[in-house]
Amino acid sequence: MARDTRHNFPVGDAMATSGAREKLDPEIKFFFGTQKHPKVLQRFGEWGTNKKTNAFGKDDKVACEWAFLSAMLELQERVRKEGGNAVINIKSNYRGKETVNNETYECGAGAIMAGVALKGTVVRIGR
Repeated sequence: MARDTRHNFPVGDAMATSGAREKLDPEIKFFFGTQKHPKVLQRFGEWGTNKKTNAFGKDDKVACEWAFLSAMLELQERVRKEGGNAVINIKSNYRGKETVNNETYECGAGAIMAGVALKGTVVRIGR
């Protein structure tokens, strides 16, 4: 039987990793769940991500943070492509089940793979 353990890990921990600090553009803002954000000036639409990473021999949290970063980088690229400066209402969408949380994201971890699926609305916000 394949393992598929679902975890809820802190967004703050994943955003504080060296990979996130190095690769996520500080000019692009990310707001999870119902976090307050500046006024939306323009909406570009909602997009989803579904990222997997090799989890073999890795701690679930470490593997999930890699998958989370991959998902965030995909959202970041969508912001750039659309001309926005933020993603609001970011929620987990693991296996099509949306989970809204300001503090955590959902990750599925198995013996070989870990995955994170996120959805968020790309916008231009006021500063």
